[in-house]
Amino acid sequence: MKLSLLAFSFLQEKSSHLSAALFGEDCEISHDQVYELLKYAALGKCHNATQPSWCHIYHQSHLAGVVVIVLHEMSQLHFYKFYLQFKHLRKVFQHRFTLPPSSASFLANLYGEGANMKPQNNAQGLISTSSGCIPKNSDLQCDPIIRKYGESKQGLTRYILTSKELKKNDYPLKGSPGCRGYVHTACDQQRTDGSPLFGLDCEMCLTARGNEVTRVSLVDAQGQCLLNELVKPESTIVNYRTRFSGITRKMLLPVKTRLPDVQSRLKKILPPDAVLVGHSLNADLQALQMIHPSVIDTSLLFARNEGRRFKLKFLAKAVLGKEIQCDQKLGHDPAEDARAALELAQFFIEQGPAKVAELNLEMLLTAERLTEVSQNKSALQPQGCRVQKQSNDPPHLSKPCFLDCLQVTGQKPLLLGRQEADSSGLCQSNMSTSNKQILQRALEDVPLSTFSIIQFSLGPEYIASHLLAGFCEKVRSKLTDMLTIYAGPFEESFCLKAVKKEFGRCGPIQSLTVVTETYQPYVCIQYEVLEAAQLAVESLDGAEVAGSCIKVQRPVSAATLDCDVLIQELELDIENEGVIYVAGLKKSLTETDLQEEFSQLEALETLFLPKDLQSGRHRNCCFLKFQTSQSAVDALEVINSWAVKGSKLRSRKALASGHLWRWIWQMNHSREKQVGNSLCEKTAPLPDSEQDLRKKVKKLDQIIKKLYRSLQKNTLCVVLFPGTNSVHGSQSGLGLMGIKDDRGSSAC
Repeated sequence: MKLSLLAFSFLQEKSSHLSAALFGEDCEISHDQVYELLKYAALGKCHNATQPSWCHIYHQSHLAGVVVIVLHEMSQLHFYKFYLQFKHLRKVFQHRFTLPPSSASFLANLYGEGANMKPQNNAQGLISTSSGCIPKNSDLQCDPIIRKYGESKQGLTRYILTSKELKKNDYPLKGSPGCRGYVHTACDQQRTDGSPLFGLDCEMCLTARGNEVTRVSLVDAQGQCLLNELVKPESTIVNYRTRFSGITRKMLLPVKTRLPDVQSRLKKILPPDAVLVGHSLNADLQALQMIHPSVIDTSLLFARNEGRRFKLKFLAKAVLGKEIQCDQKLGHDPAEDARAALELAQFFIEQGPAKVAELNLEMLLTAERLTEVSQNKSALQPQGCRVQKQSNDPPHLSKPCFLDCLQVTGQKPLLLGRQEADSSGLCQSNMSTSNKQILQRALEDVPLSTFSIIQFSLGPEYIASHLLAGFCEKVRSKLTDMLTIYAGPFEESFCLKAVKKEFGRCGPIQSLTVVTETYQPYVCIQYEVLEAAQLAVESLDGAEVAGSCIKVQRPVSAATLDCDVLIQELELDIENEGVIYVAGLKKSLTETDLQEEFSQLEALETLFLPKDLQSGRHRNCCFLKFQTSQSAVDALEVINSWAVKGSKLRSRKALASGHLWRWIWQMNHSREKQVGNSLCEKTAPLPDSEQDLRKKVKKLDQIIKKLYRSLQKNTLCVVLFPGTNSVHGSQSGLGLMGIKDDRGSSAC
């Protein structure tokens, strides 16, 4: 399914914000994709975490934390059944997506398997993986990085090697006895924190004169390769060192480039305030026979005790989550190594020494070495001694638990609520705790944790799965009534075609029937979208259609008594902010045609042209998303002025432009697969009364509101209705997400 991409970038620079491909046709997000989002939000570029494939987090490093709120045993059916009660959720979280029905390992799907989390059960039955206050790791104060640079972030000039450091680490220096004949880069301009960074790496072969350059790579701050040149040494090569250099005799045979040529090109490329970045760059500059005054050496930047140094390969994997210098490749790739060193320096500068120290690289290195030893021992075992798993089941591909990575860096993730996860990732219920108790503990513990999962529930008496069928039928019935209008009376010989044409200009019609039980004929029209029915009531009530002055109204039932309130609240839903509905389009028009037609509307951001989800055909309506609410209001005035001049277009504020649009379509075109008797025929009565349940949901919404208000600015908050899956049927889940901004709302 093709999705329209919205990138809401109106926030202040360096504020974390989010863009997602979720406008218009709703996309179903898998549990793996939610895991992908949460892992990147929690870890950034560390530990193989990458930007999610379905949305984009800007300035991840500025996130204050990640909070996941799980509403146990609730589905998107609950959200729309109690839409008016979820006042806070629908006004704060603009991004919404469908989740597949929940499984027993829902929590493990969120953070990965193998979590070393031991929830604690206190006297009140409260489940928490955090012991409360997270003490500052005193070991970090002794970390060589902190001792060398302090804890606060600083500009790049702080990390440039001093003259003393250059001399101590055998860098070529102007005037040094061993550097006669060396070429100076002539980059003598004073460096600032805005000076450009360039990654440099060389590969050398052993010649009769010693190490000589055979390949040079230079990359800029964006990782673009500016120079990647093979160089033929002046002296005879004694050892190509192909295993490390990747250079072979055959590669160098046609090469004409010599060292002076490369020196000249480097001088031309580098600006006067250039800062070179590399890993043990002294060896590269010695081989190049060049002098450069401003260097950041990543082997020294990521400081260790007793003068030891981390290898570039280890740092790339541990810090950036990148595999370089792979055994499968023939030799090192200098461009890859230069880029890795550059990104390491950029990471250090952007995150600051404290964040880097929290990675606990020494511990990660020890763990890596232990793993290698274990693998080597396993490889040396006689084949007959290995235990073979006898199973016809397909191999299980597990996701590594990223919470362990947080714990390694001294950050304690928080799991709080009525469920705990055992070692297998399965959930065990503990229903003795109230939502109020969970909230109180969350208000105390969430600020102390960078990653929290908080679980709330309506209670065991309200989450029985067989009750969902009653909800399902009631919601479907209410939606049908809201999509239906009655129009009339008409003359006995009225033209049905003319009526269908006039009402069709309000939007796609699902069915049209003539009501003959009345003294004069009426028509009953069911639309496919809420906006069409509302537009018909607003624009055609009292109008003359097919020669008769008619009245247009919705059917009157207990379910529709609050219809006007619901319509008003849908207009205020943040999902519909800045969105308008336009009907009366020719079905032959494409998105490109419509973009051209509406190009004169100012601040138009994107256009969504709904399709029939079965036939794939375009409907005669569309949704227009504008940059601001005022732009949307202005656009409505323009389109309505066109109607005065004879245009057949009709428009109003959107009611169900995003996730709700597709959900309504599904509710009206499909029935849940049922086991045994029809679930909609025989259902247990709701506990006590539906009014009690509404009160419960309203209190739950207030609890989430209090928790949300307590979160720091730039906290990513994700609310998950996991969905249900049982013998009584399944219901898809729902996700809502956003990043809290200064106003307490969600930034998108």
